[in-house]
Amino acid sequence: MGSELKLQAEDGHELGAYRADPDGKPRGGVVVIQEIFGVNSHIRAVCDGYAADGYACIAPALYDRSSHKNCQLGYEADDIAIGRELRDEFSWDDSVQDVAAAVTVLSGEGLKVGTVGYCWGGTISYLAGTRLPVQAAVVYYGGQIIPYVNETAGCPLLMHFGEHDAGISLDDVEQIRAAHPEAQIHLYDAGHGFNCDHRGSYDEAAAKTARERTLGLFRDQLG
Repeated sequence: MGSELKLQAEDGHELGAYRADPDGKPRGGVVVIQEIFGVNSHIRAVCDGYAADGYACIAPALYDRSSHKNCQLGYEADDIAIGRELRDEFSWDDSVQDVAAAVTVLSGEGLKVGTVGYCWGGTISYLAGTRLPVQAAVVYYGGQIIPYVNETAGCPLLMHFGEHDAGISLDDVEQIRAAHPEAQIHLYDAGHGFNCDHRGSYDEAAAKTARERTLGLFRDQLG
């Protein structure tokens, strides 16, 4: 279903991306934002899934700004260590620029565009919702939102957090809720990474409910 393409950010940086398209006319566009594991088989499957639901999807390869281009990691301890090193080689602003390049492609096709991001990409999706011309932004367990919590959202926000996430405190979730009372924020009886069926932390019930809510927002805001 998917294909590879090249994007160009506003600063001239060229990056790869994975694209998946629906059969027939798209309902809208979705930018899928990676975890620290790159645009790997799971993120590609996420794109394929939203394409099957009618959306044109692009997952920009954010690690193409790093020393390890076209990075696709697994979920073992060594992969986590590599991912954490790579994400620190460039800034949040750089990543938002790269997401903006994908938004530009989809909006240029006449589509309303939303973002959905996971873990590290969840924070970037939040920043897309406060900084980019998107119509919806979905956050799955974004753990670095607090430094940016007072930014103003320009679109509806939907956030999913696990009650048992060791990396994101419930106090942080409540601080986000207080700063963004307009946002839909949901807690699940799950830990970190509950959406990823390639990980031991996968929780089928939480993932299903969160995806239904995400699709509901996309239906409302994108088509």
